[in-house]
Amino acid sequence: MSWQTVELEWDGDVATITVDRPEALNALNVETLEAMGEAITEAADDDAHALVLTGAGDDAFIAGADIGYMQDLSTAEAQEWGALGHDVADALAAFPAPTIAAVNGYAFGGGCEMAIACDLRVASESAVIGNTEIDLGIIPGWGATQRLPELVGDETARRMIFLGERLDAESAAEAGLFGEVVADDALEETVDELASRIAAKPAVAMRAAKQALNQRYEGSQTSGLQYEKRAFASLFGTPDQREGMEAFVEDREPEFE
Repeated sequence: MSWQTVELEWDGDVATITVDRPEALNALNVETLEAMGEAITEAADDDAHALVLTGAGDDAFIAGADIGYMQDLSTAEAQEWGALGHDVADALAAFPAPTIAAVNGYAFGGGCEMAIACDLRVASESAVIGNTEIDLGIIPGWGATQRLPELVGDETARRMIFLGERLDAESAAEAGLFGEVVADDALEETVDELASRIAAKPAVAMRAAKQALNQRYEGSQTSGLQYEKRAFASLFGTPDQREGMEAFVEDREPEFE
């Protein structure tokens, strides 16, 4: 298939999905999320032994969700929007083969959530990551309230979400968000090598290993993700959500109630 804002490329058994909106720092809109979902499905159907997710250009992995689109959503519309993002993140988490986020720049909000839905994360030195939704008057809506504490621990996750903290690559690696940080010009080669090593392993055993590791998320996390969806959508239409997103679009500091 062909998409306007997403590319799916193959190198042997390794599939790479690139979010291609560099003019918008690869921010995710409806079209892009839908294309990502279709690309993930196609890669799974074509039996990728490893899947890489990255962003086009030199500045951003995925800078976040499209706030211009989000700012006027009703609660019902936000439910659909949150569900769409969850579907894509869940598809990454459930992908049959290991997934790798090649974080090559900004990864904020929804971008951070797509990165932490992957199995492994490799970052460039210039990468910056964080769940910044609180400054928009909302909370993470695509899985971070459940997945982030698994990676960085409860205290760090709460600080990141409560304060909207942005971590540079080395700080994020120390916190457990990145498994490896490399020079900007070495990221592609490093990820290619890692994906190739994974793809060369026994595919059936690798699938079983991932499924076994994912079993720890069953049950309580599933209910937590469902709660997150409802809570995320309920914040749309509140004064703080309106002010937070208007301030972002207008490039000014928000004045919350």
